[in-house]
Amino acid sequence: MRALFSVSDKTGVVEFARELQSLGWEIIATGGTMKLLQEAGLKIINISEVTGFPEICDGRVKTLHPKVHGGLLGRRDLQSHIDQLKENGIEFIDMVCVNLYPFKQTIAKPDVTMEDAIENIDIGGPSMLRSAAKNWSAVTVVCNPDNYPLVINEIKENGNTTKETRLRLSAEAYTHTAEYDMMIATYMRKAAGLNEKLFLEYDLKQSLRYGENPHQSAKFYASAERVPYSLATAEQLNGKELSYNNIQDANAALNIVREFDAPFCVGLKHMNPCGAAIGTDVVDAWKRAYEADKVSIFGGIVATNREINEEAAQLMKPIFLEIIMAPSFTPEALEVLRTKKNLRLLKVDMSKSDKTQMQYVSMNGGLLAQEQDLVTKTVEEGMCVTVARPTKEQLIDLDFAWRIVKHVKSNAIVVVKDGATLGVGAGQMNRVGSAHIALEQAAAALKESGKDIQKEGVVLGSDGFFPFDDTVSLAAGFGVKAIVQPGGSVRDEDSVKKADECGITMLMTGMRHFKH
Repeated sequence: MRALFSVSDKTGVVEFARELQSLGWEIIATGGTMKLLQEAGLKIINISEVTGFPEICDGRVKTLHPKVHGGLLGRRDLQSHIDQLKENGIEFIDMVCVNLYPFKQTIAKPDVTMEDAIENIDIGGPSMLRSAAKNWSAVTVVCNPDNYPLVINEIKENGNTTKETRLRLSAEAYTHTAEYDMMIATYMRKAAGLNEKLFLEYDLKQSLRYGENPHQSAKFYASAERVPYSLATAEQLNGKELSYNNIQDANAALNIVREFDAPFCVGLKHMNPCGAAIGTDVVDAWKRAYEADKVSIFGGIVATNREINEEAAQLMKPIFLEIIMAPSFTPEALEVLRTKKNLRLLKVDMSKSDKTQMQYVSMNGGLLAQEQDLVTKTVEEGMCVTVARPTKEQLIDLDFAWRIVKHVKSNAIVVVKDGATLGVGAGQMNRVGSAHIALEQAAAALKESGKDIQKEGVVLGSDGFFPFDDTVSLAAGFGVKAIVQPGGSVRDEDSVKKADECGITMLMTGMRHFKH
């Protein structure tokens, strides 16, 4: 029995080859793999002894030879194949142990050149893997060091690997070469400016109990690329497994959290914020977010951009929450929150990154792709389009409202005071409908605390422009003093005129943030 070794990832390869040799296998190897195995004291056959031809072109050509691929592809059950191999002095090769040049690691380097990338495109390796995998009924193909123990154990027990194992290893090899070719194609197509095809690579992270509803099956796949604010790389510290809806909601909460540098906390239900606030610290931010809507947060998700300490944990503990997310938890906070065995606690990487990410949405028979909406303009006085100018305090609240309304389902309206939401109107078929919901909610919340919305000087944010002046009129009726919206309607002047009549400050950012 003969095995051909040619690996870039040399993890465990010496031990694997030694075990094989002790079981009577001959080892053929190339270049650096051969040198490593020889230095370990193993008797190795140089690939050139098999092919009768030296490695050429700086190692680009060494295994692309009939004595390699004939030995791999020749069928043991066809006498014609056996005769042809004998006539040409070709011996069978019964195993291939190959993994590929580190193309992925090479192109991940910030200073990589096209020349470096090209030199790390493996040609012989994928060819050997594909040949061995095609002839899986007789040839064992190993491309993952994790499979070395399995292969050795089966050879010890049975004299060879089982047919079932060879089939599985064949599938793994084809998956390996497919992923490798996809990376190369993506890199080369980007360099060539081609975009008519989209290749995606995601690995199964978790099989979910069910999807959006119990009768739907679902799985959670993770991108190979590690990014911040991601559930795919979050560390779960407590609680049940995440569900499909948990993951959707948690992702929406993390997208809101990333908007803020100051201590911030958000409560979220059904992918919409129900209460959000900035504070002096995590405790203050939590108190203010909770006070914004004590009812809707029941059974919701909480996310904050600060470490959760014991005081914050004690305040959160009595509330029924599905998930709490933070960059970290103190040991004391974990001790408090872990008394609720079902409460999911997630430690999430919240490091800042300006790297553009793509967002994918499936649809019947297709896929939509767009850049993630990561850019949010800071609301500034220069955006004002009315006679009344914003105060410093209003600008702070308007900027807060603008960053929150961006993440509310459109049509979206939020009402804000002192860096906290008072009312959220989401997903209505017309904008004035969302405004009614947000303003009435804000009025009720203030009334409960003994305050009159007419006297509080609240601000309002809208994710889209006002096609009519009705939203401004409604806002004026509730005592709104300042509004931020993107502008861009052919009737912008109607809204500006109405704002001036009502003494309302209005700012237009020139950028909209629809969320469908």
